[in-house]
Amino acid sequence: MPRKICMVVAYHPFMDARIFRKEAKSLQKAGYNVTMIVPRQNGHLFDIDGTPFTNSFRNKVFTHEGIKIVTYNWESCKNHLNKVLSNENVWEAQGFNNPLTQLAIQQDADIYHTHEYLSLFAGVGIKRLMKKQKGKYVKLIYDSHELTPDPLDAKYSEDARKNLQQKLLYMLEEVDYVITVSDSIKSWYLAHKPNLPVEVIYNSPPLAKHYQPKEYHSNNLTIGYEGNFDDKKGIKEKIIGITEICSKRVAFQFKVIGGSRFGNSFLIPKHLQSNVQLTGWVDYQAIPNHLKDVDIGWIDLEDVEYSLNKKYALPNKFFSYLNNGIPILVNKCHEMESFIRKHQCGFVVEKTNATSQDYAEALLLLKEDKEKLKQLSQNCRKVMESLYSWENMEKRLLSVYQQLLTKS
Repeated sequence: MPRKICMVVAYHPFMDARIFRKEAKSLQKAGYNVTMIVPRQNGHLFDIDGTPFTNSFRNKVFTHEGIKIVTYNWESCKNHLNKVLSNENVWEAQGFNNPLTQLAIQQDADIYHTHEYLSLFAGVGIKRLMKKQKGKYVKLIYDSHELTPDPLDAKYSEDARKNLQQKLLYMLEEVDYVITVSDSIKSWYLAHKPNLPVEVIYNSPPLAKHYQPKEYHSNNLTIGYEGNFDDKKGIKEKIIGITEICSKRVAFQFKVIGGSRFGNSFLIPKHLQSNVQLTGWVDYQAIPNHLKDVDIGWIDLEDVEYSLNKKYALPNKFFSYLNNGIPILVNKCHEMESFIRKHQCGFVVEKTNATSQDYAEALLLLKEDKEKLKQLSQNCRKVMESLYSWENMEKRLLSVYQQLLTKS
């Protein structure tokens, strides 16, 4: 009988690339029975760009691509889960009696795989109550997509950060394995819990099929941005600024694969509308086709000095560019900068807060050295093939599961 896995999700969309497309599907392919407990907000599930599903996925329980999906209303959980910040002696009485925890217990799984700070709290409840109520010892994974709390995040007071971190370290005592997304985040965990089992599973996609090496023969220049953004970020302003500068010098295109999240908009000045292409949301598996004509991939993380998560980030788009042989242009961020310098797969603007002018100058400089671009492109694809593709990450994921089940 196949082992049962339960993914416990507090706020990610249920088709999240990491959780659903990669981890859940890989575990299913390996023969595990996979269930996901996922939140509805205001009665709806949401697409990756924040668009609510209004005419589909309405059943409380359904199967999607072979994965059992069990839904719950987030509004009925948040007050209970926020009890994580209370004294530990009230957790069982006030924190664990919520639909997320209770629905997960009903799955009677062997391993519970949590993905956020609050779902980790639910996971602690699941582990304790499964032992107390059923006499079953289950394994608990914390998939730390980022550091919560971020030690540098100013939105929390110092006291709040200390409380959040104290509770995190306390919860980690009940975690059997931590999975995270970068080596720097792994180092942070080990600095606080030296004996904690931690594995890095990068946010990398499967190797793009039908890959064709880039030649860079054309005098045109196409820059790509992959991902969604909202009105709070300065991404849109920088896209316009870079396009304004570069289009005066070369035949220039800025291709945005994704774009504004649901409820937001991106207004392009009329004189630049032929220079900026917006694909809108595209299916995860279709991304490589949209990147075929992109020469350089752009990533900009603002206010890096105020966020350890940004310093340590290796986002999905980073590996998506590498996967398609696209050299990366990024501002000065510790983890991405270290990776790019190690593998010679892109270019770093030497500023933590780079402007449109900074990026435009770097792009125009890179365009003039086609041989360098070609070599960077080859390096990108090579490191994905040899080290970082999801095919390699899948082996790490399955190894974690095998270790946990061997010990059970």
